[in-house]
Amino acid sequence: MAILLIHSSNVSRRQHFAHIRRYAADRGERFLLAMSDPGWETEFVDAFAHADTSDLAATVRAVAALAEAEPQPIRGVVTFSEHSVPAAAAVAAHLGLPFVDPSTAEIARDKYAMRQAFEGAGLEQPAFGIAATVDAALDRARRIGYPLVLKPFIGGGSSHIRRVDGPTELAEHFEALRDRAWHDLAYDPLHQVLLEKYQGACLLEEFVVGEEISVESVVADGHTHVVAIHDKPLPANGPYFEEYFYATPTCLPPETVARIRHATAAAHRAVGIDIGGTHTEFRIRPDGRLSILETAARIGGGPLFQSVLTSTGVDMIHAVLDLSLGRTPRLTPKAVSTPAGFCQFFAERAGKVRAVHGEAAAAAHPHVRELMIYPEPGDAVDVAPFIFQGYGHAFFTADTYEGLTGVFAMLQKTIRLELDQGDGHG
Repeated sequence: MAILLIHSSNVSRRQHFAHIRRYAADRGERFLLAMSDPGWETEFVDAFAHADTSDLAATVRAVAALAEAEPQPIRGVVTFSEHSVPAAAAVAAHLGLPFVDPSTAEIARDKYAMRQAFEGAGLEQPAFGIAATVDAALDRARRIGYPLVLKPFIGGGSSHIRRVDGPTELAEHFEALRDRAWHDLAYDPLHQVLLEKYQGACLLEEFVVGEEISVESVVADGHTHVVAIHDKPLPANGPYFEEYFYATPTCLPPETVARIRHATAAAHRAVGIDIGGTHTEFRIRPDGRLSILETAARIGGGPLFQSVLTSTGVDMIHAVLDLSLGRTPRLTPKAVSTPAGFCQFFAERAGKVRAVHGEAAAAAHPHVRELMIYPEPGDAVDVAPFIFQGYGHAFFTADTYEGLTGVFAMLQKTIRLELDQGDGHG
């Protein structure tokens, strides 16, 4: 049989490909790929189809042609890309294979529809609203209150998101951020549908004060298994929300963890996620209330699956593959969790890369398990809020939870990005 991955270009997913390759090889299965203009990805797969994953119908047609040419039937469809969730849902529905259904895939990508689903389920969340004009945004903001967060209806990795602290700042940034988001996210398969649905509007949300966490889960037969909770030790107070540092296992008390498990399962039910891996984010208000930010119908990005695997012993990629093929995933964690985390590196300004310094020294640290720098010399890098990830990442462990902070600090100090027309430090 064959496993099909629906994907969009992202070099941080190289380890995902290597992991799927080993899974397929160990079980005598073929690994197939559908994406637009694959490059290095073809090193890992048995066959691929060029598919414009921004067009759901085109993706289904490309996969149908690939399936017709394949010696083995496709028995599982997966994706590890936020952008590709609707395409994977469309393909799985066409082939009659397990995945979230297309309507759930759309709600899980449409941030306003998700907010409405959470509201209908009675989940604690930020106050929210939408606005297409500055005047409408100012009116909505008076009801939500400041500070608030501007964000697009689609996208991931905190791209095109900004905090604003008052009406002057809102009027200054609203139109530019709204227009840039719709322009930059035109590649998304839901772009045109949501552009027409919301008439070019922008989402406004209450800025929730409190610590932020992410929850990694596997949903099997409609039941949520929370596998790991990552703390985000650095305060994310804006104006942008770069995702610098994740650490697990969480240091939250057991009673809070129990409430997180309950709220995560409720969020999945609200959106309709009944199968697969998920990535859910919360803020914990000063009074202890959990405020859900969003949930995604795919596992967390970058090296997050590696920190989960190292910390808990649960392989989320294998779990997702097992579910896609109708198998029962192994979700029992090891008895004692290993402190693990990862970080991203961000440029201080936009520019073209001249060189990256400190890679060898950082990689030589005994607790650094993986270090990846994505751009080559001459490549351009941008800055928040117009990016969905940094210019590189590191995955690391430590002897104690507190030790993760020391490794993170070493990495951020050691890795230095040199840009044209002067130096930037990521």
